[in-house]
Amino acid sequence: MKNVSIIVLDFGSQYTQLIARRLREDKIYCEILPYHSTVAEIKAKNPKGIILSGGPSSVYNEEAYTVDQAIYNLGLPVLGICYGMQRIAVDFGGSVVRSNHHEYGKAELKIVNVGENCSPLLHDCDDDRIVWMSHSDKVDVLPDGFVVIATSANSPYAAIANEEKRVYAMQYHPEVQHSEEGYLMLRNFAKNICGVSEKWKMEHFLKEQIKIIREKVGTGKVLCGLSGGVDSSVVAAMLYEAIGNQLVPVFVDNGLLRKGEREEVEKVFKVNLKVPLITIDAVDNFLGKLAGVSDPETKRKIIGHTFIEEFEREAKKHDGIKFLAQGTLYPDVIESISVNGPSEVIKSHHNVGGLPDWMDFELIEPLRELFKDEVRKIGLELGLPASMINRHPFPGPGLAIRIMGDVNVPDLTILREADVILLDELKASGYYAKTWQAFVVLLNVKSVGVMGDNRTYDNTVAVRVVEAVDGMTATFAHLPHDLLERISRRIINEVDGVNRVVYDISSKPPATIEWE
Repeated sequence: MKNVSIIVLDFGSQYTQLIARRLREDKIYCEILPYHSTVAEIKAKNPKGIILSGGPSSVYNEEAYTVDQAIYNLGLPVLGICYGMQRIAVDFGGSVVRSNHHEYGKAELKIVNVGENCSPLLHDCDDDRIVWMSHSDKVDVLPDGFVVIATSANSPYAAIANEEKRVYAMQYHPEVQHSEEGYLMLRNFAKNICGVSEKWKMEHFLKEQIKIIREKVGTGKVLCGLSGGVDSSVVAAMLYEAIGNQLVPVFVDNGLLRKGEREEVEKVFKVNLKVPLITIDAVDNFLGKLAGVSDPETKRKIIGHTFIEEFEREAKKHDGIKFLAQGTLYPDVIESISVNGPSEVIKSHHNVGGLPDWMDFELIEPLRELFKDEVRKIGLELGLPASMINRHPFPGPGLAIRIMGDVNVPDLTILREADVILLDELKASGYYAKTWQAFVVLLNVKSVGVMGDNRTYDNTVAVRVVEAVDGMTATFAHLPHDLLERISRRIINEVDGVNRVVYDISSKPPATIEWE
């Protein structure tokens, strides 16, 4: 796309896409390019500013990631974040060293000149606000022409600027939710410093994707795997809008669904949306292949491969299928593979990473660069019911990754029954709508209990309820104690095989939302 307002050069940070997301929330269009993009590639986008992202490497390493130095001569404002700051410091003649005091998590930002004399980057920002640090290196010597515009307890150079050259840098991550006024700093950079005034909306993205789908598909057909979740539902609706009956929507019952989920999915698509859904009963196939498997990565890969096999088997029943559509989102991508740069791999996802060599389909992933909340906006634009759009995320591998250890029918039964109780209580209390995701994990750890006059030795389950905006970061939900007590009491009393319930109070990071 031409006339991209802001270009983000990705050095591999897990938060890179959040930068783009924050700007898009302000209706500022931006795109992410790999850090090694040439000046010619950047100029072709006609940007008004450049942001250098964070990343996992160190600038003083021999194989440190670098940028085309000519970007600094384009006359465009540049903002460096974390690694991007250190990159700027070195590129302009300063130095970076290993820090004696690593800084992870929340820090108070002290603005050097509060008020009218502050840097335009920090215009209208309050002093002593919380920002999110995540670094083990630090700028040791400032380059000539740069001044300090903000500090923190462990970072004397928390933010720096060369106002003459319009080059700015921050050691913290303004893009994450924990940075209280980070969104304002990014807005200041784009609007006040870069002069961006164009407005971009999600409906623009929708129209562009529908056009791309029509052009790519032509007269062919698209096989779309449906789970009933938000992502695949939005993809199906988008495809139906774009190509109508050229869509072949398929729902695979893998035996790893929540209680009553198959019936709900069929009702929504066949009755409410009038989409000709095809249902495949593949319970025995999936559970057979998962028997005896406890390693989480192996589970995910088995499930992913088996989905593909089922889709291919169904595709052979239809003439003209050339494409496979998936509801892959950006958080799936950045946790699975290196995207637009050298991001670290956290875990693999069943619908990420392309197709096996033996498959003849091309992939269509229209949501691949979006976050969950953006997908929900697209769904509402397409006219999907709010009840579907506002549903909590549910992982593609299903309940398999919520059982610690072997996946089997008895454990799935325990997990389903406990899961229903949790969701029922959250909905009845109003907390389902207030939280991002909620589920039960079967730990396969047994402990002693007493029920009536009898000693028990049964399972422990963990309840996980988190608050988030995009799933990239999350905090545990502070549920009322009486609600937690009611959830625990009902699970123990109503689910055979459980005698202990614990509540997971870890946040992301350092934990992930799912346990596996």
